[in-house]
Amino acid sequence: MATAADTDAMRRAITLAARGLGSTSPNPVVGCVITDASGHVVGEGFHQRAGGPHAEIHALRAAGVLARGGTAYVTLEPCNHTGRTGPCAQALTEAGIARVVYAVADPNPQATGGADTLRAAGVDVEHGLLEEEAEEGNTAWLTSVRLGRPYVTWKYAATLDGRTAAADGTSRWISSPESRADVHRLRAESDAVVVGSGTQRADDPHLAVRGIEGATQPLRVVVDTNATALRAGARVLDDAAPTLVAIAEDAGPPPFVTAGDAAPPPFAMAGATGHDDTAAAAEPGGRGCVVVRLPRAERGLSVPALLAALHERGVRSVLLEGGPALAGSFVAAGAVDRVIGYLAPVLLGAGPAALADAGITTITEALRLHVTGAERIGTDLRVTATVPKGA
Repeated sequence: MATAADTDAMRRAITLAARGLGSTSPNPVVGCVITDASGHVVGEGFHQRAGGPHAEIHALRAAGVLARGGTAYVTLEPCNHTGRTGPCAQALTEAGIARVVYAVADPNPQATGGADTLRAAGVDVEHGLLEEEAEEGNTAWLTSVRLGRPYVTWKYAATLDGRTAAADGTSRWISSPESRADVHRLRAESDAVVVGSGTQRADDPHLAVRGIEGATQPLRVVVDTNATALRAGARVLDDAAPTLVAIAEDAGPPPFVTAGDAAPPPFAMAGATGHDDTAAAAEPGGRGCVVVRLPRAERGLSVPALLAALHERGVRSVLLEGGPALAGSFVAAGAVDRVIGYLAPVLLGAGPAALADAGITTITEALRLHVTGAERIGTDLRVTATVPKGA
């Protein structure tokens, strides 16, 4: 049975894991706390970036010889395979750890088995402490492993009567400065930020993270089905972050590709499968621009095909910032996992609604969400809700 000290240590590990959000993909976020044989914390760490040392290694290095006979609290089952780093289960055993408590079992078939390896080495292993909290903190990676697609958060800002812009199209600014700053935090925690052609035409968004020191820039994604919205000089074509432009298989060349003197950053064209024809493709953390051709769907591009193309590039979390039409397409495709709405104390009475046609025609088909948070931010109310599993 877990003690209060066990719970405190695991909760600290969960807090540490969150520091890696936005910088570890395609790997999970993981935190680790090590206590010595008498129960004093002697080391802690978190997975900081893909390809770098895992959380357990950072914690073991901090603990040194004091780890021998101690306990390791880890948010995810220690890995059992050799990739760009060695197996953490072996490292824990070699350090003399006597007990390992982990929150979530590793669903990745390539890495699972760490618990069995530890037990075979004589280590006392316990599973499930604060499992729900640890799952929530690692939900993007877990979703990607279990469903084979990125975890999608739809974010929007609206008035209390549900309008995202006035009747004349103006929308700056509905939300407060504090809410807009919070959106940059969401971007920094995401692998990709997605908008559609309507938002691209209306706002010429930049989509990069600002105001957060050391943030890993997300992949900027523009869904431009007919290859008409994105033109040379667009802000998403600068070198602040990598960019991916998704167009239909039968669309003509994007205007920015044939813009002559106004040349974009290096780009590559990709086929309908989303596989790149050249090595110049942009990936999260890189620079440049890649264009992918994807199948059409009833409304714009195929959302599953888009998410598959992003998943292939290591994207495990998506922040959907597009307008009501793109949001409707994602909802209709069953591809929204979380909704974050910034509700401003403003009334407009007319103008576009936050969500367009999502294929819902009657109240019995309504997508009912589970509210997980509601808090004041600036003058606004931020509401966070998740889509129930199986909905």
